[in-house]
Amino acid sequence: MSRRGGGGRRPDSCSDQPAQAPAPSFQRGGGEAAGPPGRGHQGQRGGTGGGSHSGSGAAPSSSHAASTSTAQAPSSPSVSASAPSSSSVSTLVDETEQKLTLAAPAAATLPPSSSQAMRLPVRPGLGTVGRKCVVRANHFMVQLAERDIHHYDVSITPEVTSKKINRQIISQLINLYRLTHLGERMPAYDGMKSIYTAGPLPFESKEFIITLPDSDPRPSSSTRPRRERQFRVVIRLASKPDLYTLQQFLLRRHFEAPYEVIQVLDVVLRAAPSEKHTVVGRSFFSTDLGPMGQLGDGVEYWRGYFQSLRPTQMGLSLNIDVSACSFYEPILVTEFVQKYCRDLSHPLSDEVRLKVEEALKGIKVVLTHVEYNRSYKITGISSQPMSQLMFIDDNGTRMSVIQYFLEKSNIALQFTSLPAVLAGSEARPIYLPMELSRIVAGQRYTKRFNERQVTALLRATCQRPREREENIRMMTRANAYNDDTLVNREFGIQVADVLTLVDARILPAPMKMFNGGRVEVWTCVNFSTDLDPDVPFQFCQGLVDVCNSKGMVFNPRPVIPISSSNPNQIEKALVDVHNRTTQQGKQLQLLIIILPDDKGSYGRIKRVCETELGIVSQCCQPKQASKLSMQYFENVALKINVKVGGRNTVLVDAVQKRIPLVTDRPTIIFGADVTHPQRGEDSSPSIAAVVASMDWPEVTKYRGLVSAQARHEEIIQDLYKSIQDPQRGLVHGGMIRELLIAFNRSTNRKPESIIFYRDGVSEGQFSQVLLHEMNAIRLACASLEEGYAPPVTFVVVQKRHHTRLFPADHNRRDLTDRSGNILPGTVFDTHICHPTEFDFYLNSHAGIQGTSRPTHYHVLYDENRFSADDFQVLTNNLFPPAYYAHLAAFRARYYIEDETSAGGSTGGSRSTADRNLAIRPLPVIKDNVKDVMFYC
Repeated sequence: MSRRGGGGRRPDSCSDQPAQAPAPSFQRGGGEAAGPPGRGHQGQRGGTGGGSHSGSGAAPSSSHAASTSTAQAPSSPSVSASAPSSSSVSTLVDETEQKLTLAAPAAATLPPSSSQAMRLPVRPGLGTVGRKCVVRANHFMVQLAERDIHHYDVSITPEVTSKKINRQIISQLINLYRLTHLGERMPAYDGMKSIYTAGPLPFESKEFIITLPDSDPRPSSSTRPRRERQFRVVIRLASKPDLYTLQQFLLRRHFEAPYEVIQVLDVVLRAAPSEKHTVVGRSFFSTDLGPMGQLGDGVEYWRGYFQSLRPTQMGLSLNIDVSACSFYEPILVTEFVQKYCRDLSHPLSDEVRLKVEEALKGIKVVLTHVEYNRSYKITGISSQPMSQLMFIDDNGTRMSVIQYFLEKSNIALQFTSLPAVLAGSEARPIYLPMELSRIVAGQRYTKRFNERQVTALLRATCQRPREREENIRMMTRANAYNDDTLVNREFGIQVADVLTLVDARILPAPMKMFNGGRVEVWTCVNFSTDLDPDVPFQFCQGLVDVCNSKGMVFNPRPVIPISSSNPNQIEKALVDVHNRTTQQGKQLQLLIIILPDDKGSYGRIKRVCETELGIVSQCCQPKQASKLSMQYFENVALKINVKVGGRNTVLVDAVQKRIPLVTDRPTIIFGADVTHPQRGEDSSPSIAAVVASMDWPEVTKYRGLVSAQARHEEIIQDLYKSIQDPQRGLVHGGMIRELLIAFNRSTNRKPESIIFYRDGVSEGQFSQVLLHEMNAIRLACASLEEGYAPPVTFVVVQKRHHTRLFPADHNRRDLTDRSGNILPGTVFDTHICHPTEFDFYLNSHAGIQGTSRPTHYHVLYDENRFSADDFQVLTNNLFPPAYYAHLAAFRARYYIEDETSAGGSTGGSRSTADRNLAIRPLPVIKDNVKDVMFYC
């Protein structure tokens, strides 16, 4: 995991030192032309969605509490006298919240604040360290003309949940009344409850009656005339967002960002694309925005773009980035099924039928044998083939689905061995023949990708910097914002057509050393049946030689002979290796494992090794092992080194104690992340992970803890916890406390400074996460010693953003790496950064493929009073602690994958009650495994 090279990332630190006695200050405490038939209730036809109907074209129808794998609250006989009481804990919570919300930052003067919103630290000056350079950013500057913006609330009755229908209603209203009742204004509508105008409407409140054509697509007849839907629309003045407040904020004369004004402008800029394209979050996708491609299994990708309006030091900027999104192919369901089973002349096996049902659930289809395009939502597929499906028609006659379509539509169904698609309700199902059902275009695919789909999407969307930059330019020109009447003429908005040039710096690469670990007790087990019998021995010999050549001390003789085992008996083989080693009175330091040829066993192996047997392992792919490649040996050696106590990179400045605010006093560096279940995983919890440095001043070895918590819960629940024990009183626990104690034991020092790198937090969550997690840090510290409150720097690490940086000159080799990306160490805190707050973008690693994504760091709290240079250089020199936390959380998900996969993946939404059920604890990681960087 190389910091500076083009290879994969390199772990650069490792395990604890041997446990030392704790310092005295740390005491432990406690879905009319004939359609498909269906089983009806008293011969009535079944409906979908909008209720019952006739002649449908379809067949007639007859505890939120977190759980953790960290150590439980200590079982010492009494709680330290210095631990806070419940009343002092309450006081500490109040004090922390007050300090975070009301206390002004350390700067002597601050712009005025209109409310008591949380004040984040102001920028402590601009960075100056490094070689100056210029880069391009995919931000397009926005200019505003003076406009008198008005916000109006919109009420539509009957209520409509579809933004598409809402837009049709308001569009009809504007077409009818713009030149009259709307005073020639052209409103911008958000699709929900608000419209905005660039001047007042000639009323404060007005009611309109709007009619739309009947949504029933069937042609009208003498017995069923065409109806129109009528809606009551009430528009009321709500507020007058003031552009002046935005101007003052951008001039740094006002502290709080006027997000209401920014929201107005964002709605205006999104109005036209929202009418033309498929909207997914802040992105737009269409078959008109670039070439489509196949991902396999009936899924395709569409190209599109992301768009977001942001306040920056240079004014407003429009962040635009090219993107791609997966959609279902608009094909016949029979064609979709052929992706899973080529032979459609025979009934589906139970296994294939379940897979097909899982893949089809929730998809909308239309019937191809009728003129109208009514859609049906698939609820499942029948357990019987259509040749066996019977139902009772309107006359009470029992007939088959096949007979129904032959008599009503003169269609002889061909694929009668296939099941029918089910729509409607369970009590009133509707049967749709697969061969007559076509998947509606534009439906987003939200289920979990398989490996082939992931690979296909990455291959299709991976773009080198020069190509990506040009595609962004083309997309922006095609959007033609300045030719849009609403954007330019009505609201006076102009968008630049060139990427923004940003002054940046290239930080000097840190001087580093290698610290080799020691491996005395090891062996290897091979689960591959395709390898030549001699390969495992040759592989281990080559690996040992490379480890030793790199500076490790690696015993060439395994403690027990290298062996090969049945891949169908993995657990038995691992237990056997563990027992044979233990019988010799030795603790296995490292188990090298050559994985089975078939995929799917990695998670099981890690769970057994790390949570049941206490084995630190290094898994290797059989195809790679058979090559006996020197490069592969070197990559594996680096992973092994950090798992056995070595350090891949040691900062010379750390050893020589030349890192300000880190090496001049005992400092612990935390990394924290929460990973959420992948799409389609309905039964998996979210997993939080926290890592912390265990060595000082080197700060390279990170101990990791993991905890399960409620699905999609972003705040880490188990940073600090306390329980009231009948015998022991208030007993303290949690990940922060455990890691502080471990640091104390490892260094015999208590941290005098805390730096907390928190990954995965969006801007809308800053306040909530900071308040909760800073409280937890404070409580954890106070539980260890009365008055113990080391200064904390809390910084959010953001990778899921759409800012991309490009060389100002792609041909200058001194400004680009081999991949054409900007150089590692490129940093900037100007131009497109926040107008007043302490944030910066840093590209700390060389690009491998595609376009590098810089990391955005936003300091939310800084009691250590870092200068811009000191914190930027420190962050560049460290291997990202938050990435270690991500690796630990990702590893922990393997522990539960067998349990959660059994529940299936529907991709559908679950109720709040389901999400708030008590979470099953993660398997507990063995202490000797936690002592090393097992997750690397």
